[in-house]
Amino acid sequence: MTGEDKHKKSNGSEFGPLRTFGRTGGRPLSARQQKLMDEELPKYAIDTKDHKANLAPDTLFTHSPREVWFEIGFGGAEHLIGQAQKHPDFGIIGCEPFLEGVAKAVTQIWENKIKNIRLHADDARDILDALSDNSLDRVFIMFPDPWHKAKHHKRRLIQVEFLQTLARVLKKGGQVRFATDWANYADWALEKFEASDDFEWTANQADDWRIPPEDHITTRYQMKGLGDCKPVFLDFVKV
Repeated sequence: MTGEDKHKKSNGSEFGPLRTFGRTGGRPLSARQQKLMDEELPKYAIDTKDHKANLAPDTLFTHSPREVWFEIGFGGAEHLIGQAQKHPDFGIIGCEPFLEGVAKAVTQIWENKIKNIRLHADDARDILDALSDNSLDRVFIMFPDPWHKAKHHKRRLIQVEFLQTLARVLKKGGQVRFATDWANYADWALEKFEASDDFEWTANQADDWRIPPEDHITTRYQMKGLGDCKPVFLDFVKV
């Protein structure tokens, strides 16, 4: 699994290896899923080779996308697919290390003839490192691995260095949505974002983070309620 390799940050130092709260393998794919993965995934897969902060994401699509959005860890792909169908004139990139989730995305893309999605079946930081500066309009981080034990907080995706990378690839005015159903992770993420000079929290009242945004697409994972609080939605803008 290439996620076990070291990944470089934009400032030249190293990210740690990709760690996940669950398993990257999961249950075996069905014969139909495996066939689609073999035949269809290469059509949507992003090649990051030979790219270091110089990949223009709008060039990945057959159309000229009005905006380019990026979802980190799309899970069962409900949110990814739904946003792509709602915004056919946008380009949407999805990253997911769990093969079962990637297979679900590929199946839905094929069945619904979706043209505006590109996929990376591995660590999202591969793509972030490859993307050119100021090239994304929006980033979604929906219910990432919580690593709720204090000794594991260093494994959480939201870290100072990660936010620096997000700030590099987002356009001015670009948006980030972070959602979690773990109270401690919501506090953690808010603290990290608010400590950054690059981001501003857009909330004006409690309902702005307590009530799902109008453009949110509910996922099966969200409906399971596996966390210790109701879902929290934190929206930020790059300043």
